[in-house]
Amino acid sequence: MTDTEEFKEAAPSRNDDGVAWHALSQEDAFARLDSGKEGLDEDEAARRLREVGPNALPVKRPPSLPAIFLHQFLSPLIYILLVAGILSLAIGEQTDAAFIFAVILLNALLGTVQEWKAERSAAALQSLLRIEARVRRGGEVREIPAEELVPGDIILLESGHRVPADLRLAEVRGLAADESLLTGESVATEKTAEPLAEKSPLAERFSMAFAGSTVTTGRGTGIVVATGLATQVGRIAREVTAARVTKPPLVIRMERFARQISYLVLGFVALLALVSHLQGTPWLEVFFMAVALAVSSIPEGLPVAMTVALSIATTRMARRNVIVRKLTAVEGLGSCTCIASDKTGTLTVNRQTAKTLWLPGGETFTVTGEGYAGAGEVLAAGGAAPGEEARSRLTLLAAAAILCNEATLVRIGDEWTHHGDAMDVALLALGYKLGLHPEEVRGRVEMLGEIPYESELRYAARFYWDEEGNWVVKGAVERILGFSANMLTAEGEMPLDPSLVEGAALDLAKEGFRVLGVAWGRHIDGSRPDPVGEEHIPPVTLLGLVGFIDPLRPEVKEAVATCRQAGVKVLMVTGDHPATALAIARQLGIARDDRDMLSGESLANGGPPESEEFARLAASAAVFARVSPLQKLHIVDALSRQGHFTAVTGDGVNDAPALRRAHIGVAMGSGTDVAKDTAEIIVTDDNFASIVAGIEEGRFAYDNIRKVVYLLISTGGA
Repeated sequence: MTDTEEFKEAAPSRNDDGVAWHALSQEDAFARLDSGKEGLDEDEAARRLREVGPNALPVKRPPSLPAIFLHQFLSPLIYILLVAGILSLAIGEQTDAAFIFAVILLNALLGTVQEWKAERSAAALQSLLRIEARVRRGGEVREIPAEELVPGDIILLESGHRVPADLRLAEVRGLAADESLLTGESVATEKTAEPLAEKSPLAERFSMAFAGSTVTTGRGTGIVVATGLATQVGRIAREVTAARVTKPPLVIRMERFARQISYLVLGFVALLALVSHLQGTPWLEVFFMAVALAVSSIPEGLPVAMTVALSIATTRMARRNVIVRKLTAVEGLGSCTCIASDKTGTLTVNRQTAKTLWLPGGETFTVTGEGYAGAGEVLAAGGAAPGEEARSRLTLLAAAAILCNEATLVRIGDEWTHHGDAMDVALLALGYKLGLHPEEVRGRVEMLGEIPYESELRYAARFYWDEEGNWVVKGAVERILGFSANMLTAEGEMPLDPSLVEGAALDLAKEGFRVLGVAWGRHIDGSRPDPVGEEHIPPVTLLGLVGFIDPLRPEVKEAVATCRQAGVKVLMVTGDHPATALAIARQLGIARDDRDMLSGESLANGGPPESEEFARLAASAAVFARVSPLQKLHIVDALSRQGHFTAVTGDGVNDAPALRRAHIGVAMGSGTDVAKDTAEIIVTDDNFASIVAGIEEGRFAYDNIRKVVYLLISTGGA
């Protein structure tokens, strides 16, 4: 049975019916699945489990040692050597035959040892769906293995949970999920229970929670609509298995070389045989002479020399954080003419970071340091430290952001540990950079009530007590402006200028920043409202705006420039928002303006993927944003038709089809198991600069192989 057939048999029909669940109302979803808010009873759940099968992806076993050994013989050059060895035996040249077979065996052993070591280094636990799930069955909440879930089950989600199956959400309370493994979107997706347009792209199906994603904030309840291979993760797994595999450049070149040398040898041998026979040599002697000449002209040392050269390069690559799973990928990485790189986690650190601060009055400050850590500082224009007055306002802004915050960020030894929403964690990191310790700030006040963040509200608020009541509000700029009467400037509190603030927010958004407003105010009458509601929020004072972005890895810009100098084209292919993708690409020098960018929607309207129109459209851009997994695969196909040897990088499940189709698939070490299992090369430090180092080593290996080929062909010809 092939892998594809196995996948097809594992996917039951009732679990993969193509329903647009995100567009259905909750009532329709419950009715279609014959379930209710109390969940299924145990007997019905057991029956459905027998019908649809377990909620799990088929586990691809790593290749066995014998399989790796046999794989070494799948080369046209080895076929020629085997024929030469057999012919040597036929004409009684046992010594030549023994030498040829020894060369073949040595080559196989060298290749086996190298690939076996690489497989052991790259071995990954496929654990996307192997988790516990809180499920409501028969009105009772219990925890069961995710493999036992069936369509119709009711799942309870909360912050920190891994989503165990594809769910149509029925209730949400401030629910947001990290879906970067599917969509490439670096910011958590806010969820809703309301039905959406049927043609909503995957990244905008906010009424769904997808298997393998992680809940970052809030709580929610959903009904299981797909399990196992019928989930979005499972569909991509099937696509990966069914996708045509592109041969590495070295295999393509060696197949062409083997054909050429075969034709050349046969032509010369036939010519010499004919001349010899015309001179009167008997046909039997002519035959033996022809075989001997053919055997002697075959470069039998080439496979071993290639394997040694590739093995040395593999070892050198490993020292530079690049694990090669197949020897042929070494030269392939060196031969690549185009890198189609994912953005999140490869070009960027995949951690939202507060990078710019705007204070009312127009002052802008830059925040140094990347990721969820307190290392860094806040600098004014020109890199100078902020003045005393400006620093006091910055500190008030950071303190307010710490108080209206549900996350934690703590340093233990040399490591920073965090929990909660990415934006909240980034605000805590900002506090550390301004000399504030979140627990100390929170310990000075008594929190009396809060309005948690919800996607419908688009803000969060907290009411606390410190001699007199205080309010802190943070959220979308337009919502914060609705609560604000004043703004805090260098001259003190001034009447709010909405156009000034909106203009600043728009400028930040154009640069790819996600913008948050922070405000503070007094609860004038001193009462303690219970429960707390929006009507209790007094007119507040805007403290400033915070711009967040997933920052570049520090060494990537130089690595992209090195690629350009080496004649390697770098493209960005991401599922992230176009504005964010373009901002990062401009910083890297990959793109100049929006004319260099295409969205997934533009690609979808550009004609069939196999058409020349699509190929021309793909060739016109350097940045592809909001693309689906299949569109990424089509882009790789278009690049191949243009003559590129393409390396594709990625870390998510959404990258797997393109990783398989590319000449060289490069997975990130911290990425999903699906991506690592599909790729030929794994970059252990997730660094684009390491890929450039791998290209450098691959070019050395390619140069060495060319020298060996020239040497052996010249001696064989003689």
